[in-house]
Amino acid sequence: MEKNRLEAFSDGVLAILITIMVLDVRVPRGTGLTALQPVLPVFLCYVLSFLYLGIYWNNHHHLLKAIRRVNGRIMWANLHLLFWLSLFPFVTGWMGENHFASTPTALYGAVLFFAAVAYYVLQRLIIGNQGCDSQLAKAFGSDYKGKLSPVLYAAAIPLAFASAWISNAIFIFVALLWLIPDRRIVRALELHEG
Repeated sequence: MEKNRLEAFSDGVLAILITIMVLDVRVPRGTGLTALQPVLPVFLCYVLSFLYLGIYWNNHHHLLKAIRRVNGRIMWANLHLLFWLSLFPFVTGWMGENHFASTPTALYGAVLFFAAVAYYVLQRLIIGNQGCDSQLAKAFGSDYKGKLSPVLYAAAIPLAFASAWISNAIFIFVALLWLIPDRRIVRALELHEG
């Protein structure tokens, strides 16, 4: 199967998820800046989740650009990733509406954890499909960010019950770690195309 259908479907799902999330940010009543205070936690959660979905979209784009065709295993792994990403609007809204309470923050971390694992599985299947000696496999190398992220998310889940702020700091740290696209993949694609 050509990869274009998989890319288009994934892009559409991510666009819908971002749209659903922003609909949870309610317009405040009142005209002063103090009217924004009750919606600030929801807005901050939206910004964090928007950032995460943008990171997944960007890295997913680069990952799929490295392949020509997909197989059934890659399609199911991609759907698995989209399942966990589709939970972002729910956990984002729940954490924001409850002002970063422990249980919603822990669940947010769990969704981040499973999304990271799903992305890692998709990445491994694509590399396996390309071959262990492919440019893509060489580009990923040890993939410390891909292995470190789920470990940090896993740590943030129980930490949410001690301090939700520590967990949120971990979420922000990992997002900042991924904010700059992985240049190794971009370089491998340039070598492959050149």
